[in-house]
Amino acid sequence: MANYSKAHICQCLSRVSTVRRCSTVTVAGDRRKTGAQLVEGVLSLARGLLQLGLKPGDVVAICALNSDLYLEWLLAVAYAGGITAPLNYRWSLEEAMEAVEVARPTLLVTDSMFNFWHSKFHADSIPSLRWHVSMDVPFGVKSTWTGLTTEKLTKHFEKSLATNYLWAPEGAAIICFTSGTTGRPKGVTLSHSALLVQSLAKIAIVGYGEDDVYLHTAPLCHIGGISSALAVLMAGGCHILIPKFDAGLAVGSIHQHHVTSLITVPAMMADLVSFYSRKGAPEGSETVEKILNGGGALSVELITHAAKIFPRAKLLSAYGMTEACSSLTFMTLYDPTKESVRQQLQLNGVRNSNLARQPEGICVGKPAPHVELRVCAEDSSHIGRILTRGSHVMLGYWGQTSNKTSDLAGENWLDTGDIGQIDNHGNVWLIGRSKGRIKSGGENVYPEEVEAVLSQHPGVSSSVVVGVPDSRLGETVVACIRLNGNWQWDDSSSNPSVSDMANYLSGDILRCFCKEKQLTGFKVPKRFILWRRNQFPVTSTGKIRRDQVRREVMSNMHLMISSKL
Repeated sequence: MANYSKAHICQCLSRVSTVRRCSTVTVAGDRRKTGAQLVEGVLSLARGLLQLGLKPGDVVAICALNSDLYLEWLLAVAYAGGITAPLNYRWSLEEAMEAVEVARPTLLVTDSMFNFWHSKFHADSIPSLRWHVSMDVPFGVKSTWTGLTTEKLTKHFEKSLATNYLWAPEGAAIICFTSGTTGRPKGVTLSHSALLVQSLAKIAIVGYGEDDVYLHTAPLCHIGGISSALAVLMAGGCHILIPKFDAGLAVGSIHQHHVTSLITVPAMMADLVSFYSRKGAPEGSETVEKILNGGGALSVELITHAAKIFPRAKLLSAYGMTEACSSLTFMTLYDPTKESVRQQLQLNGVRNSNLARQPEGICVGKPAPHVELRVCAEDSSHIGRILTRGSHVMLGYWGQTSNKTSDLAGENWLDTGDIGQIDNHGNVWLIGRSKGRIKSGGENVYPEEVEAVLSQHPGVSSSVVVGVPDSRLGETVVACIRLNGNWQWDDSSSNPSVSDMANYLSGDILRCFCKEKQLTGFKVPKRFILWRRNQFPVTSTGKIRRDQVRREVMSNMHLMISSKL
């Protein structure tokens, strides 16, 4: 007999069907659905999946753009006891195949975006695959697709089937893939309990409620998009789904649907600010009341512009990771009911061009009420690895027997991979990633700290700091620099005070700048390299590929040495 006291993400459906029975709960293009219609769609699809032969614990891989159908599939698979494995449509075919090999799906769901990699999949290339369903080909419409569709599954199976929700083994609900800055993608297995407790935390801290009109700016293949969507669903809010983020489309949706809440990453916020700046007065943006930013720190400039564009919006930031089912800590950056933007930024410790960047790191706020954090310090500095444990932590990596836990007397701590400290007020300060740490002359150098200093120079557009082998120091610190548009690079001058060098940069100038900003001597880069490409290499989710940068730096240095021989 099933234990219905256990957590399940579909437990919110009874509330949705009553609180929003006759009111709109999803909007996707011209398609609107009430709470009753959404729930009936989920139950019908779940019945169809069960009669098709889906068993509890079976994996259903989904590759699609955001839509109301995508949301229904996430819920229906969970209802039937399956495990959803959202696949990133931005992946290359090779990355996608690696993820599929890890997940071993029984069923693959794709939408009509046939210009992406999943159009190249063949059934015989996925041994575990039994069915392929087209998500958005309406039944009865002329199409080249002859297989299963969402419409066929929901319309042509008996409705007499029992409709109690089921669980997969260990309560697994979703496999979310890490972005994979190095190596193969890892499938993070998240439980119903983790998704439920994280959603409730967002409801409590961000303040989602029944009156919210939430714009889906984040993809539903990412944990940030999934957890926020579930939070708004549980809170009884309305969902506005756009296929993928586009500043113009997002602004149009905000104005048309009177959006009250959305989430961003720094690049999204920059695009929104740029769009509004080009179009003039932000008409209609006063309906936005809450914005949650993740995936990196917002600069003071972006926060200030955002406060002007969205004058009634409370702006929060979150720090987290996929293995912890999204957010671990939260911090209010700006509250329109309180002091001016600048005063609040100063109170929150925000300095110059970066969020709360000080010698002790970047402040990311306090842990959510249910999140247990601790710092495993290596010495008396109180700086060390940030660990967490609790019901929000992943079950493990799909297909792997060992989890990413820290060996602390079997206490089940998850090592976040971040280095930092917790101050006397409970604020978490991040210093860097343990994997990116550079060991130079016996001292630890965290690239993020050096990059934060370099980013304050007006001539630096962006930078990536890496360590390269050195016979004397073990590793030496090297900074790759991208210049702002009106600046030029000239390493021929060793005099950083020359008046006619106002718009010129060199290694010596940046080295002096780092010292002026009181960056400790061993952390100052020994070599600066101008990055001549348009962008640094990144993953599909925008994370810097330090391993690739490092390889290119070493190759560049080898060529320089060879040319001198």
